[in-house]
Amino acid sequence: MNTILIQNAQIVNENVVFKGDVLIENNIIKQISEKINSPENATIIDANGSFLIPGFIDDQVHFREPGLTQKANIATESKAAIAGGITSFIEMPNTVPQATTQELLENKFEIAAQSSYANYSFMFGGTNNNLEELLKTNPKNVAGIKLFLGSSTGDMLVDNEEVLRKIFSSTKMLISVHCEDEATIRKNTEHYKSIYGDDIPLKFHPIIRSEEACYLSSSKAIELAKKTGARLHIFHLSTEKETHLFRNDIPLEEKQITAEVCVHHLWFSDEDYETKGTYIKWNPAVKTANDRAGLWKALLDDRIDVIATDHAPHTLEEKDNVYMKAPSGGPLVQHAVNAIFEKINDGTISIEKAVEKMSHNPAKIFKIEKRGFIKEGYYADLVLVDTNQSNTVTKENILYKCGWSPFEGTEFSSTITHTFVNGNLMYDNGVFNEGIKGERLLFNR
Repeated sequence: MNTILIQNAQIVNENVVFKGDVLIENNIIKQISEKINSPENATIIDANGSFLIPGFIDDQVHFREPGLTQKANIATESKAAIAGGITSFIEMPNTVPQATTQELLENKFEIAAQSSYANYSFMFGGTNNNLEELLKTNPKNVAGIKLFLGSSTGDMLVDNEEVLRKIFSSTKMLISVHCEDEATIRKNTEHYKSIYGDDIPLKFHPIIRSEEACYLSSSKAIELAKKTGARLHIFHLSTEKETHLFRNDIPLEEKQITAEVCVHHLWFSDEDYETKGTYIKWNPAVKTANDRAGLWKALLDDRIDVIATDHAPHTLEEKDNVYMKAPSGGPLVQHAVNAIFEKINDGTISIEKAVEKMSHNPAKIFKIEKRGFIKEGYYADLVLVDTNQSNTVTKENILYKCGWSPFEGTEFSSTITHTFVNGNLMYDNGVFNEGIKGERLLFNR
């Protein structure tokens, strides 16, 4: 029996912080108490006052496998994730090949079973012509459906309104969407390309991928969800204007339409393009400081429900290009929790609210079985964070396969010291347990 006793922790769970111990037996949290007597043969870990939080659940990552493994793979990125306090992830379907059939989707699950250090699930990708295949998706062991209503590769841009209506009307599964209006973006791109060619200054990125493009697409998706009764989750909001499309007057469990914001939209603004350049080129774009403030306001008043990363690495060779040739996206899973703890440290958000947005709410929204909370009988997905130990992001300690980070050179005031996945100590002060893998997430649907 694998028995671990975590002592003297500041336990954060369901809007409460309290000092106590947690006993883990095999995969499960066996007991939570102010003081627990050590069982025979238990491994003792003295938290020494560090925060013990439920492992964060990242509901949007791109780990690039299969087909794009020059950028990343499930093994490297899940390893970076657990070092960053993320114990479960949901990965997107736009790999090569794209996960737009049940067979291709299951191929990704098979890869993860062999190589993922964190718990995992994948989304099925909708297209303009795979509704029949989409409806075969098993709600018990697949996270949901992903639709690109803008900014996609291959045939994953779903721009046929009749098809969209059929998808929204036909499935009870959670539908997650990327919302940017392609026509608006194409028009803006052609305008700036006519002036600058391929070398468009990065400062125009949030103008090309504009507030208008985001709001037009988000509002249409919400209108369609209301008409059809679909369960809609909108990824990576980037504008203050969009936040007013969402409500906070009912409990999360009653919401049919929910929203997510990503760490980069909470941290950076368009002022950072001058120094960060293509390293902070994302879709949707990082926008103004006013947009960033609006996103924080909506997150804190519960119009926005989830914090995620949209971890989407590219090689440095790819990123070090002019605007039109540099892909959008960047790596974040190793440093997202540290970044949010900086905001906890400066009083922007409480630790209780951060845990709600990164652990509790993803578990509730996706109805993940027995994860996202520190509760007896739940899987022991746990993270210890020492807020008295700083760390600086350097080339030498970056774990992403791509080898770079938009946070490079940043000194964080907290350090993740231990990460437990399914009751196994997978990360201990820089040392990984590589002999054990994560598990496939299951869903109460």
